[in-house]
Amino acid sequence: MAGPPGTLFLLLSLLPLLCLRGRGQGFGQTRFICTSVPLDGDMCAATAPGTGSAEELKSTVLQLRETVLQQKETIMNQKETIRELTAKLGRCESQSVLEGLPGEPKGGGAGRKGGFSKNTMGDLSRTPAAETLSQLGQTLQSLKTRLENLEQFSRMNSSSQTNNLKDILQNKIDDLEKQVLSRVNSLEEGKFNPKNESEERGKIESTLTSLHQRISDLEKGQKDNRPPDRFQLTFPLRTNYMYAKVKKSLPEMYAFSICMWIKSNASPGMGTPFSYAVPGQANELVLIEWGNNPMEILINDKVAKLPFVINDGKWHHICVTWTTRDGVWEAYQDGTQTGNGENLAPYHPIKPQGVLVLGQEQDTLGGGFDATQAFMGELAHFNVWDRKLSPGEVYGLATCSAKALSGNVIAWAEANIDIYGGATKWTFEACRQLN
Repeated sequence: MAGPPGTLFLLLSLLPLLCLRGRGQGFGQTRFICTSVPLDGDMCAATAPGTGSAEELKSTVLQLRETVLQQKETIMNQKETIRELTAKLGRCESQSVLEGLPGEPKGGGAGRKGGFSKNTMGDLSRTPAAETLSQLGQTLQSLKTRLENLEQFSRMNSSSQTNNLKDILQNKIDDLEKQVLSRVNSLEEGKFNPKNESEERGKIESTLTSLHQRISDLEKGQKDNRPPDRFQLTFPLRTNYMYAKVKKSLPEMYAFSICMWIKSNASPGMGTPFSYAVPGQANELVLIEWGNNPMEILINDKVAKLPFVINDGKWHHICVTWTTRDGVWEAYQDGTQTGNGENLAPYHPIKPQGVLVLGQEQDTLGGGFDATQAFMGELAHFNVWDRKLSPGEVYGLATCSAKALSGNVIAWAEANIDIYGGATKWTFEACRQLN
């Protein structure tokens, strides 16, 4: 820092040392101030400035402090501006990548991983438009599936009010599909205006919410009107939290027959339609198709492979019978015996007081689920008997005979089953809606 001619700016912090050596005086607490000393002047003599100079120095210090605070505020404002510009730049880059890659998927997982999900600064403030379209598409597909189930119910119910509501809802879904298609075309042609996205998305989500409510109301009425056994369970995803639990446990059994309707095209393997665990044995009774292995039944952790060919996306009726004497078992598919064997856990009775779960394999009592072993598909009319059914009885179940029996241990009824994690219940009419 340059001073007036003939002067030198020094820090007073040096002066106590110089003066101490020159005068032999001690100092207590000192303040650090700046002063000017002539070239030929005595530095120690300048250690006691007048009152006026001290006031000027104090004023200078306050001004410097105010300047520093102002600069700090300016820096903070500039950082905020940079942050906003970075977010806008990221959105622009995302949009430019979308327009520059017309061949890329517009909403699938591969598109999000390799296309426009680029995040230049980790500061993107909203979901890309194509991902929003994908979410809307999935929601529409879910609504259409629910409507199809309502249509099946309406065919069994002559109520004109139900049919009219179904038509209204179908028209609304068609309109929504046209809106989504229009937005896809706009994206492909580069005409989509991001400024209008929030408003358009709000309108569509509002309509979807209304549709969800209307369909839910219809489903509630449908549930109230349908017989307690005319329903199916749907497990649309492989997770470790989606399942159904049978409220009643199994008694001690020296024989059993387990039958159900089942539909799946999951690969590899449809997973675990049901598992029964007891204290000390998680695999007391399990039906599982895991990986590329054939379907198996486990009793007390002993295994038999079942000759089922049912992983084709169509409804099939299956039954497995077993007796503890010699461990004899039989397997039926669509009313016909397809296999049999023996020495499957012979003379081991099925233990009571366990937990019966549909859709998951238990590694611990009532839990320890593994998503890779989860059942993905649809299941209905799960019935359990404490005896071996005859071939005629099994055939009657598979063909929906009027004389078909319900399980005397576990009977298929909505009141007997709780669902968790997103599993759903739909109306199911065996043999009338097959495939």
